[in-house]
Amino acid sequence: MKHLLLSLCFFSYFYTNAQTNIITTNPTAGQILQGNYLPSNYTASNVINNHDSIIQGINNRVSADSLKSYILKLATFQNRNTGSDTTSLTTGIGAARKWVLSKFNEISSDNDNRLVTSYLQFDQQICNMYQHKNIFGVLPGTDVTNHEVIIIEGHIDSRCAGVCDSLCVAEGIEDNATGTALVIELARVMSKYTFENTIVFMATIGEEQGLYGANAFAQYAVDNNVPIKAVLNNDVIGGIICGQTSSAPSCPGLGDIDSLQVRLFSSGGFNSPNKQLSRFIKLQYQEELLPIVSVPMTITIMSAEDRTGRGGDHIPFRQKGFPAMRFTSANEHGDASNGPGYTDRQHTSDDILGVDTDNDQVIDSFFVDFNYLKRNSITNGIGSAMAAIGPFSPDLSVNALSGPALEITITNQTQYNQYRVGIRTATNDWDSVYTINGTIDTIYPPQSSIYFVSVASVDSFGIESLFSREVIVLPTGMAELKEQPKSYELLQNRPNPFDEATIISVKANTEMEYKSAEILIQDMNGTTIEKLPIQLNNEINEVTYYHGYGKVGIYAYSLVVDGEIVSTKRMIFAN
Repeated sequence: MKHLLLSLCFFSYFYTNAQTNIITTNPTAGQILQGNYLPSNYTASNVINNHDSIIQGINNRVSADSLKSYILKLATFQNRNTGSDTTSLTTGIGAARKWVLSKFNEISSDNDNRLVTSYLQFDQQICNMYQHKNIFGVLPGTDVTNHEVIIIEGHIDSRCAGVCDSLCVAEGIEDNATGTALVIELARVMSKYTFENTIVFMATIGEEQGLYGANAFAQYAVDNNVPIKAVLNNDVIGGIICGQTSSAPSCPGLGDIDSLQVRLFSSGGFNSPNKQLSRFIKLQYQEELLPIVSVPMTITIMSAEDRTGRGGDHIPFRQKGFPAMRFTSANEHGDASNGPGYTDRQHTSDDILGVDTDNDQVIDSFFVDFNYLKRNSITNGIGSAMAAIGPFSPDLSVNALSGPALEITITNQTQYNQYRVGIRTATNDWDSVYTINGTIDTIYPPQSSIYFVSVASVDSFGIESLFSREVIVLPTGMAELKEQPKSYELLQNRPNPFDEATIISVKANTEMEYKSAEILIQDMNGTTIEKLPIQLNNEINEVTYYHGYGKVGIYAYSLVVDGEIVSTKRMIFAN
């Protein structure tokens, strides 16, 4: 994955070369992305669209052996740098992308030619190469009247320490043959099923140099009015061993093993469609998968959009207004800094499948856990599948009653008999998800000083939609706020205690002019730790504070407006 802490010179070199001529090499794929097609042309000979059949099928058919075989093949290309060889049939990025396209074509042939394959080609100078290609397959949905697109992606390019080194051995197993293998395997498994929404399986290019392949597809979507419903990015998704270094909030120490947790990163806090997507994916795991799996997983919704100082291919989609999130292993072998004394595997020639410990010329100690990658693949598949067959998302209003009680009113998409109500208080995740009947109902959550409330529609098959925007409710002290409103109200940070990052929010109750505002972070001795600029233009204004991994203790945070401290609260470091 891309390391964001690169020199200004590096970025100025690349960003002076704008992306141009962004096209699908197969025009049919482009038409499907825009919803200009006849669904009957892509009807399966055996239509399987039942909710339970899809869940059971994805869970049973994703294969650890298949994932392993893809990774072994990707390793044979030796160097998949964006600037590597494009003419060889056996080495370099050209051979790798031809092989991925051939796998998509093979999958399509096995499934009534329903998976429409293509490159997304774009011109841009990256590592002295001027033309680049993402590889993708499109599984057309059955509903073109409500045409929406879900993307499952992972970058295919690899690298060593040198960002454009096309001659080193760069098998890039954890980063990111694992993500590419996941995408191929889900294309194989999910092409058997029929979904209302269109699903795209994509291997992106140019991630290591600046998220260029993802940005090209996101820009193509904007330019061609492709309605992207959700993006699930997979990057460093199969490794389980902690390195000497790791970008926070990763592993606790060298050699630690974790094959039972996956992290979901996404941007924003209150009313973030990206966090809502992550919560939806976790809910699908808990309600659809957890009852039937033999090895339970911990799905952790992280505060930040990515690890500290890092970034991935979900970011360009989020920047263009599409809901997007990232799956990443609990443990990583390195922080990709490649500085003096760096001994970890990430972004080196040592990012390989494993080692031969008994000298019999067979790898017997693996750095990637194929069953862990399988479980992460299934979680991706179920989350995207449920999003692709679910109903329309509603909207809501909330009235705080005494009790505590919250009266929920569905304000659009009122045609459904049931709805799900997600309630958050102190964490990134829902505390509870309630089911209500009809468009007006009352729920009784535990007492809290603040609630974040959102809703999803439930269709006749019991499938929920993606959740709506969040509404903030302050049930306590509302009368006092009306009588003596404060201009700005500093809210409790969330989550608290938290991971490597926490979201600090300020509620603006009235519009006021100000020159500067910031969040001041201090320890209990009054020593200033950090100052974070904040804009106070919306109802809820947020900044994310990254403290890094391994901190414990109590800190204070204050809202400072025009040099005056308006309010101060405390937060707990707990990892």
